[in-house]
Amino acid sequence: MPTQDILLYADAQFASPYAMSVHVALTEKGLPFETRAVDLAAGANRGPAFAATSLTQRVPTLVHDGFALSESSAITEYLDEVFPGAALYPTAPRQRAQARQVQAWLRSDLMPIRMERPTEVVFYGPVATPLSLAAIAASQKLFAAVQAWLAPDATHLFGDWCIADLDLALMLNRLVLNGDAVPERLAAYAAHQWQRPSVRSWLEKVRPPL
Repeated sequence: MPTQDILLYADAQFASPYAMSVHVALTEKGLPFETRAVDLAAGANRGPAFAATSLTQRVPTLVHDGFALSESSAITEYLDEVFPGAALYPTAPRQRAQARQVQAWLRSDLMPIRMERPTEVVFYGPVATPLSLAAIAASQKLFAAVQAWLAPDATHLFGDWCIADLDLALMLNRLVLNGDAVPERLAAYAAHQWQRPSVRSWLEKVRPPL
């Protein structure tokens, strides 16, 4: 499968956790790609040009040699199946299923955290509002799950790094980088993921003002 003509549509703020996940996946694979920003605040995702490419009118959207695909976990699974290079998912079936479970959970649950600690906290700076009781409960649920998944002294969920490590670290960093209380071991895990070169390449993007 040729690697040319890979295009990633991302949000203009470069604050989407899902666009970040795909950017990191492409970078880990060592694939050349172009990034185009879509101004979601201006409704550019609903314009006819983008909607003709992304039927779901969402970012991220990946276009590879004319094949368009939305939804970040679908994109990262596609990249891992189509392209050689660094693995994005564990090779063992049960661990691979667990990694997909982590991704699906982070995208469908923990809404109070996502609402009260949006990724603008991660990329633009903290907010002063304390967590609500619902967000505190969601945080405790998050911490309990990560404590169970992450082996003592481990730096990755499943031995070697996988894309679920990035997604999980971002959820934790919504809290860590806002100054909210996070267990030390989990904060250290998130900080370790944040030093990965593929992650740094997204963090260091120039972002327009909010």
